[in-house]
Amino acid sequence: MINPCLVWTAFFAPLAACVLITLFFLSNKNTSSLIAIAGILLSFICSCLVFGQIFHANPPYALQQSLPWIHFDNLTVNFGFLINPLAIVMLLIVTGVSSAIFIYSRAYMNEDPGSPRFFAELSLFAFSMIGIVLSNNFIQLFIFWELVGLSSYLLIGFWYAKPSAADAGVKAFLVNRLSDFGFFCGILLLWGVSDIGAGRSFQFTDLTAVIPHLNTGLLTTIALLLFCGVIGKSAQIPLHVWLIDAMEGPTPVSALIHAATMVAAGIYLLSRVFFIFAPAPTALIIIAYVGAITSLMAAILAVAENDIKRILAYSTLSQLGLMVMALGLGGPTQGMYHLTTHAFFKALLFLGSGSVIYALHHEQNIWKMQGLWKKMPITGWTFFIGTLALSGIWPLSGFWSKDGILALAFEHNSTLYLIAAVASGLTAFYMGRLFWVVFWGKPAADHGGHAVHESPAVMTIPLIILAFLSAIGGFINIPHFISPEQAPEQLNLRVAAISSIVALAGLGFSYMIYGKRTAADPLVAMLGNFYTALKNKFYFDTVYTWYVDCVQQNFALFLARFEREFIVRLFLGGLTATARAGGRTLRYLQNGMVQFYALVFILGAVCLFLVMTKTL
Repeated sequence: MINPCLVWTAFFAPLAACVLITLFFLSNKNTSSLIAIAGILLSFICSCLVFGQIFHANPPYALQQSLPWIHFDNLTVNFGFLINPLAIVMLLIVTGVSSAIFIYSRAYMNEDPGSPRFFAELSLFAFSMIGIVLSNNFIQLFIFWELVGLSSYLLIGFWYAKPSAADAGVKAFLVNRLSDFGFFCGILLLWGVSDIGAGRSFQFTDLTAVIPHLNTGLLTTIALLLFCGVIGKSAQIPLHVWLIDAMEGPTPVSALIHAATMVAAGIYLLSRVFFIFAPAPTALIIIAYVGAITSLMAAILAVAENDIKRILAYSTLSQLGLMVMALGLGGPTQGMYHLTTHAFFKALLFLGSGSVIYALHHEQNIWKMQGLWKKMPITGWTFFIGTLALSGIWPLSGFWSKDGILALAFEHNSTLYLIAAVASGLTAFYMGRLFWVVFWGKPAADHGGHAVHESPAVMTIPLIILAFLSAIGGFINIPHFISPEQAPEQLNLRVAAISSIVALAGLGFSYMIYGKRTAADPLVAMLGNFYTALKNKFYFDTVYTWYVDCVQQNFALFLARFEREFIVRLFLGGLTATARAGGRTLRYLQNGMVQFYALVFILGAVCLFLVMTKTL
């Protein structure tokens, strides 16, 4: 049986670390990092023990435990957890990958005077994500959903004295609030129709009995509103614009956001409540196409990017699009499988890029890097493994999980399969471009005047562990742990062969262009004006800036002027002036003369007498 104390410990260990650092160790860099690492490692160890307890039985155990929280009339909200195979796999991803990132951060942030605050915020972030994973009802999940948004705002804008970092944090916060409004409307609408006899409910287990009784149109509306939250958190088009700017935060933050936490929350939400989406085919097809378009668009944009972290950010966007597409095609297991392997190699790639940036004293332009493999062999080899895994090269983990998604699309929708295949080929191309430019060739004589050497062991050991997981992840049978009741998928040899050829072609083509060092990017001349469009991110930010400055702000100014001139001056001002004039007039009746009061009394009595006489 599952020990609930282990689950609660995994739940609150990072929060305890955050509180301890904030209250007592904000001036102690060494102790604060150790407390944060201890908190997330404790959570990871408890998660491993719960994993063993869940899969000790056949079928695997599941446990829900709730504590009373809010109750009045027909509204009941509990605080608790729901742990099952899907949740424990996600919990292992979050705590395991986060543990590697926390350890890595101890060296990466060692010279930063704000590192205690960094580790407190990092622990809050981990607690918030664990809360999303374990929540057993929509209200609790939404609270942690917003906490993830808050903590990501704090971490993205960690270097708040830098204007671009502060702006990126605000941008991420506002874009996610926009999408979360639709998400919250979906939760309220679902609660409003979830009358299960004993009262409405936010509990996932209660809602499973309600969904089959809802009509398809209403269910489609609810599903699309809930999907709004996914569009924001998992950065799907058109609300993808915040994710690239989030690279302004420290590299460990980029790894945490892009690998296992914030952007993964949307995919996990879709899988957790897939019983709501499954009976809504119209919503699913919209979700699938949004994911496919996002994947292709991000892969195209990555081709022209020169910032090492932003290339990986576009890669995250593209892979998230594939996961969303898989869920839209009715494959939550395939989507979660790719999310799991993606957590391994994307965390590896981000931490590898951080190792490079650390060695080059915060240089991020790939064209100012060259031949780093010979000077940083551990970083080079592990980055190479991550590149191959992301590209989908056999037998690394990315091959197996991506093949599952491509096979799903191949069987259900040829258009989506074509889009996904092209995006996969572009992934291999831009990752090859990144690797050849940064690591290949002869080392540069002078990397900006800095002596380049391998990063310390506390940074390279997490790289080695993640590289190992990226290599063997396809042989762990992860889909069985995600969905034990589902029969194992057979490898589609045709799809696997095509995807392998496409991936190798992408890597080969990138070597033909970038294998020998060039002074500038050859794509600039090859793509012409299209390259300019890529550098401007297809003008999404330009359009949004124009909308905010010229439409939204002008409309806000019009409303402010309307309020000031009509409501305040004409309406409220008119009422005030009328009352003031009436007061001045009535004041003359209160002159203090007894004779005048007597006259008014007599005239009033006469008038009253005349009225009563006429009435009679």
